[in-house]
Amino acid sequence: MDFRKRLQLATERGQRARNEKQEQQAAEALSEEEYRRLHSTYRLELTDLIENCLKQLADNFPGFNYETIVGEQGWGGAVSRDDLQLDKGRRRNAYSRLQVLVGAFNSYQVLEIAAKGAVRNKENFHRQHFKKLDDADLDDFRQLVERWVLDYAEQYAAG
Repeated sequence: MDFRKRLQLATERGQRARNEKQEQQAAEALSEEEYRRLHSTYRLELTDLIENCLKQLADNFPGFNYETIVGEQGWGGAVSRDDLQLDKGRRRNAYSRLQVLVGAFNSYQVLEIAAKGAVRNKENFHRQHFKKLDDADLDDFRQLVERWVLDYAEQYAAG
């Protein structure tokens, strides 16, 4: 086989390789968009649950105020209250807060929820859970959100 023929075959192989690579990148981009859509679906369901649970917590302990959180950290909500305590004529503020967030979509394709809280000026409540979107079970995440809000309510009532 002469050089010209081998050159032509090499060029064709290179073009095929480029086309295959472009097709693979397009398929990956599509799956990336599917992961974004799945994460968005999970996020919407979980943020509704977070809002519902935190508002019930605020109703159970009058004085807590609910706020929606949307930002770079994630989506969710928080309840907080600032109490004034008088102890032997001295004023003292007692701040309590619970925040529960669904993490933003990231390149690791992970669904994450996190909670942090303080009870009467003591930051003593930290929870975090994450799973790959492929392995995430929405019911498990729902149960965790409910359990975390209940755990915080118990800590607040005990404090």
